Amino acid sequence: MKVLRHFIYREAISAVAYVTIGFLALFSFFDLLDELRWINHGGYQLSHALLSVALRMPSHLYELLPITVLIGTIFVMASLAQSSEFTIMRTSGLGPWKALRTLLVLGCGFVLLTFAIGDYVSPMADRAGQMVKARYQGRVTAGATGAWLKERQPQHSLAVNVRALGPEGSMLDIRVFEFNADGRLSAQLQAASGQFSADGEAWLLQDVKQSRFIQSDANAAHVEHTSAPTLRWPTHITSEMVSASLLKPDRMATIDLFQYIRHLEDNGQSAQKYEIEFWRKVFYPLSCLVMVVLSLPFAYLHFRSGGIAGYVFGGVMAGISFFLLNNVFGYAGNLQNWSPWLTAAAPGLIYSVLSLAAFGWLVLRR
Repeated sequence: MKVLRHFIYREAISAVAYVTIGFLALFSFFDLLDELRWINHGGYQLSHALLSVALRMPSHLYELLPITVLIGTIFVMASLAQSSEFTIMRTSGLGPWKALRTLLVLGCGFVLLTFAIGDYVSPMADRAGQMVKARYQGRVTAGATGAWLKERQPQHSLAVNVRALGPEGSMLDIRVFEFNADGRLSAQLQAASGQFSADGEAWLLQDVKQSRFIQSDANAAHVEHTSAPTLRWPTHITSEMVSASLLKPDRMATIDLFQYIRHLEDNGQSAQKYEIEFWRKVFYPLSCLVMVVLSLPFAYLHFRSGGIAGYVFGGVMAGISFFLLNNVFGYAGNLQNWSPWLTAAAPGLIYSVLSLAAFGWLVLRR
C-alpha cells in the first residue's frame, strides 16, 4: 500500500507542477505586456520589468494553486482510470476510504504550501516588486489621492494622507488634519517626505509646514503658520498600515491584516473589506483539500478512447468557476454587509458539498 501511495503522490505532484508552470508562464506573459508600457519612464528598463514580473509570480502561484491542484489531480485520476491502473489498485486493496485518505494527505501538503506562499513569500515578493517600481519610476501610489488613515489620540483625532511611497520605503506628500473634540479642524500639517522611526512610535518628517487655527475669542480666530526642516511626529500608524492602504489587502500577511483590522476598528473605520480578506486568507488554503476530494470520483469513471480530454476540460471549468465564485462572494459580501467569515467560507462549503455528493454517488454507491 505504501508503494501505491507514493506512486499516486509522485504522479499527482508532477501533474500539478506541470499545470502550474503552464499557468504561471501565461500570467507572466500578460504581466510583461503590461510592464512594457513603463519602460523608459524614469530609469525603468527591461531588466526591471522582468524583475517585477518575476516578483509577481508568488502572488499568482497563491491564487492558482487550488485550481492547478484540481486540474492536476483530475488528470491523474482520469488517466489511472483510463489505463485500468486504478482498477488494479482497487483489487490490490485500495478501497474508497483508503483512496480518500491518501488524497487528503496529499491535499494537506498543498494546504501548507499554499499557506506558506500566501502568508510569507507573496507579501515579501510583492513589497519588493513595489520597491523596484518606486526606485526606478519614482513613486508607488494607489488611486488619485493615495492612502488615507485615521487615528484617535486622547484630546483629538487625526486624518492622515500619504500620497505615495518613494524609494527605500519613504513616504511622499504627507498631509495630517487634526480635529478637536468637537470635530472641528484645529491644525493642518504638510510634509514633503517622511520616514518611520526605528522605535515605531513616530514619523520623522522633512520640509514641514504647519497651520494651526487658534480661537482668540468667541467670534474671532486666526491662523498661525510655522515651518521646520525636520519634525518628529508621534503616532502609532506603522509602515505595515501605510502599505496596507496603498497595496491590495490580498497581498498582505494574515497577521498584518489582523493588526490593520484592529487599527480600523479602534479608530471607528469600516473594516468589512479587510475582514472578508482576512477570513479568505484563512479558508483559501483549505480549498486544496476540497479540490483533491472533488477529483477522486474521476478515478471511478469508465472512459472511452480519447474521452479523458473532456473530463480534464470540465476540471478546468470547475477550477475557473471556483475562482470566480470566490471573487463574487467577496464583492457581494462587502456590498451587502454579510458576515465576513461566512462570505469567505461559502465558496469552499459549496464545493465541499459538491465533492462529497460526487464521492457518495460515484464511489460509495458503485
